[in-house]
Amino acid sequence: MLELYEAPLPELQAASSFVRKSLNGDRIWYNRNFHIEPSNICAHRCRFCSYRRDDAAQPGAWSMEPEDILPYCEAKFEPGMTEIHIVGSVHPGRPFSYYEGIVRQVKEFARQKETPGRSIAVKAYTAVEIDDMCRYNRLDLEDCLQRLRAAGLDTMPGGGAEIFSPHIRRQICPDKCTGERWLEIHRAAHTLLGIPTNCTMLFGHIESRADRIDHLLALRELQDETGGFNAFIPLKFRSQGNELSGLGEVSREEVLRTFAIARLALDNISHIKAYWPMLGRDLALEAMSWGADDLDGTLNDSTKIYSLAGAEEQHPTLSVSELQEKSAAAGWKAVERDSFYKIIS
Repeated sequence: MLELYEAPLPELQAASSFVRKSLNGDRIWYNRNFHIEPSNICAHRCRFCSYRRDDAAQPGAWSMEPEDILPYCEAKFEPGMTEIHIVGSVHPGRPFSYYEGIVRQVKEFARQKETPGRSIAVKAYTAVEIDDMCRYNRLDLEDCLQRLRAAGLDTMPGGGAEIFSPHIRRQICPDKCTGERWLEIHRAAHTLLGIPTNCTMLFGHIESRADRIDHLLALRELQDETGGFNAFIPLKFRSQGNELSGLGEVSREEVLRTFAIARLALDNISHIKAYWPMLGRDLALEAMSWGADDLDGTLNDSTKIYSLAGAEEQHPTLSVSELQEKSAAAGWKAVERDSFYKIIS
């Protein structure tokens, strides 16, 4: 698999496009969504992160109180949306009840806004956040997931995977849960509660190409075991405002090679997402010809994670008409989905 990084570009593109089209035809999937990022005050000290702050006194810090959640939802929601995505930081002063309560509030809000044929899924909390909820609150993993499920969690994002290599993890996020624990949490979500999730890989920092391949194969193995991953998202390291800024960023060609190799390695995961707020609109659309099939969603200027790291999209918003027009101009068919890749007509 590692040899694919040296394969001629036309052959790599052709192979990944063949797999992509066999799984998804000429579709580009998208959804209507917004994010809630409750806080950026974080207990962790990941060297690649431009989002986190130490405490409330640090410039740029924020932390939403429970009473802030519903007004925020009202401000960001637009009719027709089908997903609310909750992810942020591990706030050292927040108990489990805070995170559980956010899900409960958001799920009740979603139920009130749903219309026939458009249910609204709550996608909430990375495996890293869930690991810390368990540790700080002395919760069993299954109990933690059950309580979040009962509160209204429908699916989970894939963040926090970074690179599974223990050697790399010790250098970039030593106080975060291990790669093995990340996999354990997603396995439990899939098998114990039937919660579908996404998976990710942060690439383009200090990891090697071999580290990326090992990461992909670990995801492939878990997918063979559980079938619980909806989509894989390769996340390009963005270098502004973090401890690894001196590294710069990988080239467009390296990004596209990584997408293509992910599509070939993970033919048991149906969807590869080119997350446009991270890549930028043009590169995300180009990635559709290198194995990707999903652009994510409309977002309505509701996420700052990549904006703070120097991404081109400082106020990420895309209208449905823009998504459809850009897809059609590139020769693809934009198809609206829900969080579980069911077509919405």
